[in-house]
Amino acid sequence: MTSQLIPRIGPPPAHGWTALRNFAHLGGQFRVSLTPKCNVACWFCHNEGDVPPPLTRINRSARPRSGELDADGFITIMREVIGAGLRRVYFTGGDPLLSPIAHDVLTRLPVREPDVSYTLITNGTLIRANEDWLPYADLDKVKVSLHYFSDDTFRAIAGTRMSVDVVLDGIDAARGMFPAVELNTLMQKENEHELTRILDFALDRRMPVQFIELVETEHNTSRKSSAISADGIIRHLRTLTRDERVEAYGVGQGRRIFTVDDVEIDVIQRDLGRHHVGQCGTCPLRPKCIEGFWALRLDHAGGLQPCLLRDDLRLNLLPLLDTPEKIPDAVAAHVAAFTEGTL
Repeated sequence: MTSQLIPRIGPPPAHGWTALRNFAHLGGQFRVSLTPKCNVACWFCHNEGDVPPPLTRINRSARPRSGELDADGFITIMREVIGAGLRRVYFTGGDPLLSPIAHDVLTRLPVREPDVSYTLITNGTLIRANEDWLPYADLDKVKVSLHYFSDDTFRAIAGTRMSVDVVLDGIDAARGMFPAVELNTLMQKENEHELTRILDFALDRRMPVQFIELVETEHNTSRKSSAISADGIIRHLRTLTRDERVEAYGVGQGRRIFTVDDVEIDVIQRDLGRHHVGQCGTCPLRPKCIEGFWALRLDHAGGLQPCLLRDDLRLNLLPLLDTPEKIPDAVAAHVAAFTEGTL
């Protein structure tokens, strides 16, 4: 994977803002990767388009991009992009709590308006270690990745010697800090025997949980046989509730939503739709692209990427940090070109 940054900076066409506003209206996410580093190495990790930890463990020459944004740079870009209309912000990594600037970013979040939401996505292992300052982060939600429910499965999936109890304790710690804590679980052969235990754990604590089918990337192709369908967990959920509906509008994959005792359980399925745009029409990677265009990803090197599988379509925002008022137009122009297939 290259680390090329495409400097597509300049005024958008007259209709350039339409694509960005439509994307925001359809629920598009703004995913902010504070660091590519992680203290575990889940085999399926895509690292928001950067080199994932499992690959670095195997090949030390395969390194993530060098970080160039400091806390002020992140906050400046976030302020401008949120102001341009993207209101759903997700902090990702790697694990964002491994970033040395996590405190400075998460406790200085810009643009606090009712329709702006901030969500931290973490593996949960570092929540307790940061409990001295994390409650002061102005977050609306914490999503913890829980793909395992035993030490053996944790080791098989994440390549770690840590106990899963560290993750479970982190979840309980988060519940004491924030009004909303949710779980997400990638379904795979390695954890198929534990999916109902993860569900019971969530229901006992009245936490929403999202079960997700595998998204194939170039880094996890060798183990794609580990992917399983959602049919098993769907059958089980139907024994617990009759409250089921499907949402297949907006961006990203469609989801099947179950409500069990007022707790929402989402199942993200490959066959419930996706949101492709103009750039996707001739893309050689489209046959493996399940999700389509559903997020703009800001990485720690200052690049903004509209597609997880195509880092050659990244926009370099570093030259605009001295003139931040130009960032919204540059982002709008980039999204318009991507939507029209002219990048």
